Amino acid sequence: MASNILHKAETRGHANHGWLDSHHTFSFANYYNPERMQFGALRVFNDDIVAGGRGFDVHPHDNMEIISIPLEGDLEHKDNLGNTEIIRQGDVQVMSTGTGVFHSEYNANKDRPVSFLQIWLFPNKLNVTPRYDQITLDLANSKNQLQQIVSPDPNDAGTWIYQDAWFNMGLFDKDKTITYPVKKEGNGVYVFILKGSFTVNGQTLSKRDGLGITGTDNIGITSLEDGAELLIMDVPMLS
Repeated sequence: MASNILHKAETRGHANHGWLDSHHTFSFANYYNPERMQFGALRVFNDDIVAGGRGFDVHPHDNMEIISIPLEGDLEHKDNLGNTEIIRQGDVQVMSTGTGVFHSEYNANKDRPVSFLQIWLFPNKLNVTPRYDQITLDLANSKNQLQQIVSPDPNDAGTWIYQDAWFNMGLFDKDKTITYPVKKEGNGVYVFILKGSFTVNGQTLSKRDGLGITGTDNIGITSLEDGAELLIMDVPMLS
């Protein structure tokens, strides 16, 4: 039987450092909520706005799959693997941090903020050789349908990570209905609303709301307004 975990936008952790305005769906940094530690393999889901010209200085990560999705503006990435890149709206960046990566992230523009999602998943393989990947999506493929952006398969659509997880994004007209089939038995699905509103398995969700769903093979989704956009994360629930 399906079970839902609702996270309304206003219940997220919040930290405003002036240069960084961040909302945390799960416990992170100074935000700690024992009931909000993770959703299966999904450990961190941060909704960040960074002021012009500011950013995160060089810092380390290891044994985590990190996915960055810019929503507005341009984010400059540098790492000790030799990558210097700009990621923009319509891009998806992945780092498999494995044995260890040092990187920095800065707003590439001084005159406007950058908004992006930073998402961490526990990997299914530890101490891999660190890797970096970045793709640019054809946004037409997200119109009134789901576009796969992350999977476990290097030969599949989008980019890939060391985890049995699939991410999809879609931008919908009002009253468009789709059914999302869960990709792997035992996986749960976390739905996050980027814009507008939807009903998801009978639950009404608005901008920046999240809903974790377990115990079902299919999820019904209906957009409630034009321009409604969502992100679907299909992840192992872990034992």
